[in-house]
Amino acid sequence: MRFSARVAALSFAALACAGAAAQQSLPPEVDAALARAKVPREAVTMLVVDAEGQKPPRLAWRPQVPVNPASIMKLVTTYAGLDLLGPAYVWNTPVYIDGPIANGVLNGNLYIKGQGDPKLVIERLWLLMRRVQGLGIHTVAGDIVIDRSAFENTVEPDPAAFDGEPLRPYNASPDALLLNFKSVVMTFVPNPQAQTAQINFEPSLAGVSLQSTVPLSAGECSDYRGGLRAEFTDPARIRFAGSYPAACGEKVWAVAYADPRSYAVRAVGGMWGDMGNQLKGQVREGRVPAGLKPVFESVSPPLAEVIRDINKYSNNVMAQQLFLTLGLQQKNRGTLDAARTTLRQWWNDRIGTGEGQPVFDNGSGLSREERITSAALAKMLLHAWRSPVMPELMSSLPATGVDGTLKKRALRSGGAAHLKTGTLRDAAGVAGYVDGASGRRYVVVAIANHVNAGAARPAFDALVDWAAQD
Repeated sequence: MRFSARVAALSFAALACAGAAAQQSLPPEVDAALARAKVPREAVTMLVVDAEGQKPPRLAWRPQVPVNPASIMKLVTTYAGLDLLGPAYVWNTPVYIDGPIANGVLNGNLYIKGQGDPKLVIERLWLLMRRVQGLGIHTVAGDIVIDRSAFENTVEPDPAAFDGEPLRPYNASPDALLLNFKSVVMTFVPNPQAQTAQINFEPSLAGVSLQSTVPLSAGECSDYRGGLRAEFTDPARIRFAGSYPAACGEKVWAVAYADPRSYAVRAVGGMWGDMGNQLKGQVREGRVPAGLKPVFESVSPPLAEVIRDINKYSNNVMAQQLFLTLGLQQKNRGTLDAARTTLRQWWNDRIGTGEGQPVFDNGSGLSREERITSAALAKMLLHAWRSPVMPELMSSLPATGVDGTLKKRALRSGGAAHLKTGTLRDAAGVAGYVDGASGRRYVVVAIANHVNAGAARPAFDALVDWAAQD
């Protein structure tokens, strides 16, 4: 608690002048970029402060105005996760059996209990099933039962509700047993001799008819997805009425499955069969019987590794998995309300109870409800800068011109920065740490809420360059 109080005092000292400085002029290059983007100054909030937290801000523009931060809200979720759970925290997915094994046959049921693992991708599901085979099980005489009860999802949300794009993987909803982000990954491989493109699906889904080839076509590789004329709406089949341009070479396309509620059941059933196993019963949802002990547990990568995927590639569903896990671990409830309560309490304890309290929704920024001020976000980043988990948080952020969502956005000044980006239809911004030419490091926050917010990216880049050229 002494660490928290000391940092909060320093952070307050650094930002105490923000209100008074709120009307200072924007750097000319930033102002000009906003004008070109047709984003008014009154639609942005910007703050640049020394990371040591002891000097007044170099720039404070509307820092106390609550804004929708888009995916920048992942900074709060991931820092809270590191602080509350620790960088080495892992998710366990226990596996149970309720009968004897004889001659390769499990005379009973096999249970897989999801507990929120954000990265239970197909490769790790395969390894889990290899461990089942390692127990001497190649036939399950009963059922394979999937237990998703750790997260209390009573109704599968409409994947089109947020932006009308139900087939985009980023709209996948959280799940106690989240397999492969509920997505189907299709790889198109041209075969000029056969004049077809082979289609490989990962995973194969039990009970779903999957078209194996599509005709090749001539011409340039432009809108190959449109030319395929895909039919994804029927959960029982995936079909293509068009063709694939040979000029495209090999392409990979990931889509969200049309019936996300049944995805885990179908993926487990499909992989169990693909591995040469047999199932006498069915794959179904259910609960692990009370008192049953796991025969083994599949262990996720550590949280420090998981947040790299969340922040560098702005993975929404992984962020929501972490958000719900915080509620589950701190309040014993895998619900949004429990997660929101956990985050509010953590914020009050660690960052403070003063002005600019964030509004939490799902922790990912894929929300119209979440709000935060640039002053509050900067205060958290100042706190994180002195935290024992600072290296893990910093390394999870995209590096300008190097990787993640900033791979193609190098600084003109040649400087370096680690920044989380955020983009929605009417919100965009960056926030994180910038290395100054003087050797100092700065906390930078810049967010626009406006119909042209996406066009403000050059203004954000100009601000980061300005901060680097100190």
